[in-house]
Amino acid sequence: MTPALRIGVSSCLLGQEVRWDGGHKLAPFLIEGLGRFVEWVPVCPEVELGMGVPRPTLRLARRGDRLRLLESGSGRDHTRAMRAYARRRIAQLTALELCGFVLKSGSPSCGLAGVEVHGGQDGRGLFADQLLRAAPELPVEEEGRLVDRVVRERFLERAFAYRRLRALSAGRV
Repeated sequence: MTPALRIGVSSCLLGQEVRWDGGHKLAPFLIEGLGRFVEWVPVCPEVELGMGVPRPTLRLARRGDRLRLLESGSGRDHTRAMRAYARRRIAQLTALELCGFVLKSGSPSCGLAGVEVHGGQDGRGLFADQLLRAAPELPVEEEGRLVDRVVRERFLERAFAYRRLRALSAGRV
């Protein structure tokens, strides 16, 4: 059997109760469909930033030409802290030699596309944006797309190919 791929994942998708309301968004197909190929590396930007569970809901808002991560009720701005956290955490994840990442759709931190932005066009979560900027070749998908068998198989193929290419580049093969 091929050794497991190391893939980052939004913690809530593995059933960890880290969401704003203390809940999760378990995606069973990740465990059942990909689990035999994958060593999951769970990440929850909000909890790892210290926001706790439960916590106020967050939203993205456009302020002039800048995208901000704000608490919905108080308007408290977490943008600077989230960007700094994302840079540090992505550096740590890079050292783990991830072969892919599965993000939670719609999340103001982890959403890959189509995240609601108040006062502007839909966008991408702040952590997801930093991840794609730091590792543009890394295979990344949202859990919603991975329910499709073809998309899931292509994601795995890309992740295996990414690992192989990295190993070749490092002279390990």
